[in-house]
Amino acid sequence: MPKWIAIAGVLGLLASTTAHANEDQAETCVRAKVWDGYGQGWAIRTMTTASLTSGATKNYMVTLYAGNEYQIQACGDSNVRNLDLLLYDTDGRIVARDDSKSREPIFTFKPKKTTTFYVVVYGQQLVDASEPAGVGVAVSYR
Repeated sequence: MPKWIAIAGVLGLLASTTAHANEDQAETCVRAKVWDGYGQGWAIRTMTTASLTSGATKNYMVTLYAGNEYQIQACGDSNVRNLDLLLYDTDGRIVARDDSKSREPIFTFKPKKTTTFYVVVYGQQLVDASEPAGVGVAVSYR
């Protein structure tokens, strides 16, 4: 088999592969935000990444302590147009949220008592809804 046929075949296979959620891109973004927060007195509580399809949510249970202020932020990869970030109490009520139309939502929250909450990241709008997006979420406190 001629060498050019083998090379063309490999290039064809590479070109036909579909894009996958870029969790590395989302993690790099959220990690940079966490590092920037250290200079403002924030410490990391938790950080994670996941893949998220259009219209889907990822939910994270966290205990937040009275007396601390929390900064909750997320980053979406380049497939995210609008990422929503919400905080629910255990009764299902929204207690805080980011209202921006951004792929890097952020808000702060100071609980009145120590209790469990749910951080919810929602893939509101993806550039290509047929492909999942990578998202990174961080909860910091001070």
